[in-house]
Amino acid sequence: MNKLLTTLCGLAVASVTGLALAQAPAAPAPAAPAQAPAPAAAAKPAAAPASPKSVEAKVAMCIGCHGIKGYQASFPEVYKVPMISGQSAKYIVAALNAYKAGDRKHPTMRGIAESLSDQDMTDIAGFYESHAKDSGKTVPDKQSREPDARVAALLQKAACVSCHGANFAKPIDPAYPKIAGQHADYMFVALKAYKTENNPAVGRNNGVMGAIAKQFSNAELKALSNYISSLDSDLSVKPESRFR
Repeated sequence: MNKLLTTLCGLAVASVTGLALAQAPAAPAPAAPAQAPAPAAAAKPAAAPASPKSVEAKVAMCIGCHGIKGYQASFPEVYKVPMISGQSAKYIVAALNAYKAGDRKHPTMRGIAESLSDQDMTDIAGFYESHAKDSGKTVPDKQSREPDARVAALLQKAACVSCHGANFAKPIDPAYPKIAGQHADYMFVALKAYKTENNPAVGRNNGVMGAIAKQFSNAELKALSNYISSLDSDLSVKPESRFR
């Protein structure tokens, strides 16, 4: 009898203890460790200037025509390709964009210009502009030789100095080309192109130059080109080292 009472009391105590434990609030879960703040995004480095090697690669397509002395193009007629070593970078970029947009119609030059990014044009133009400093030439502020009376009248009518400068080598804005000393046959072809209309492959669209060129006969444009070509200039043909 005593053993039975003892067993019943033990069971009762165990039941009460278990019920108390079951009703007790659960212990709070340990707090998750605080996360470290995400590292700040690294600043994007500024674009590095083009290396000499990359510029050399970009001008490789130019050298085949503009880097060979006496090289002649055959479209739209035979003439020496223009000298661009020493030319203003701003003008070179403007010219390339004109070819890219189709304002200057020349299949070869348009194909090349369309392959170039804005940065490519800037790098190429800077490369050729730097040749003026390398040449060490000093161009006089005034024309190195006076034109004859006929050419003087043509120059005054065209007002060439108002954009290209008194010596035709220091334009009032670097977006205009240096033309003193440029190949006469190239200038003649270029001036005629401003007169050409409704030709899908030949011509140049420029309101100012078009209005000027259309005032003159081809013979007068040739006389202007011959005189301006004879003037002192810092333009040149600078062959790539392996062609010298």
